[in-house]
Amino acid sequence: MDQHASARADRPEIVVEDLMIPSDTAGISLHLRNKRPAALKTFSAERTILMMHGATYSSESLFDTPLGGASFMDYLAGHGYDVFALDVRGYGQSTRPPEMDAPPEQSEPLVRTGAGVRDLASAVAHILKQRRIARLNLVAMSWGGSVAGAYTAGNNDKVVKLALVAPLWLLQGPAPIDAGGRLGGYRNVPVLDFRTRWLSAAPEAARSSLIPAGGFERWANISLATDPLGSAQTPAIMRAVNGPILDIREYWAAGKRLYDAGDIRVPVLLVHAEWDQDVPIASAQNFFLSLTHAPYRRWVEIGEGTHMVLLEKNRLQAFDAINQFLGEDYS
Repeated sequence: MDQHASARADRPEIVVEDLMIPSDTAGISLHLRNKRPAALKTFSAERTILMMHGATYSSESLFDTPLGGASFMDYLAGHGYDVFALDVRGYGQSTRPPEMDAPPEQSEPLVRTGAGVRDLASAVAHILKQRRIARLNLVAMSWGGSVAGAYTAGNNDKVVKLALVAPLWLLQGPAPIDAGGRLGGYRNVPVLDFRTRWLSAAPEAARSSLIPAGGFERWANISLATDPLGSAQTPAIMRAVNGPILDIREYWAAGKRLYDAGDIRVPVLLVHAEWDQDVPIASAQNFFLSLTHAPYRRWVEIGEGTHMVLLEKNRLQAFDAINQFLGEDYS
């Protein structure tokens, strides 16, 4: 039997809403996608999730690309959660800074981590008000782990639990995502060329089976569709802001903490995959050991996965680990 068949068969009807909410900046609106069971009428902090994307691709691209019949958002909603996914300014369907309409060399790197934290705060405030709850869970990946970690460190009272997939932390030298040289406001990402870098992290013998059949094309099409201006070009590109890259360069790759993980005082789950070259295992270990005030913490290491494990053959191991962590009660 297809390993995903039982999950599909038991999945309840899912409601999907796309919302545009105000940021703290005039003229900048933020895209929130919500998926939840149609039968869910009573909302609680413990069953509410906000998801946060990484440095390049939107939340829809990372969390709502359907593979094997379901996306990560579908999986969580199917397990009874009220799930929101945020695009910070410059990503996905959120407003792009006006500087992105000019050549990149005409502006400094856009949307630094501080702006991401502010946009996450705006999304949290909106959800808490709409659902009439005091806290929620955060699930974040890569640079989004920096954003969610920094937000939680300053707002523990608004977070139930924090689940991070390969969060950025201290690195031994430049990050693979940083091509070096002067950074303009944004970069043009040739999405269809990313397959080579994605697969290069895995041993050659494992590459052909790493991404589910047709999965790369589905993911790439969703990613490109978030930027109609870029996808209309030949070859197709997607514009991605460079503020996160500058922060990686000036903080994590320079051995400087952008925030203090010891200030996080909620339960934390760290999910990491063995072939991750963007966040090496030594970086993950340093982060885990820095969580000195979390009530409890857990590290799940997934074999045969890269930085993009949430879109790979072993993604259900990550999904299940996060679902178990969010659903347990050790209070």
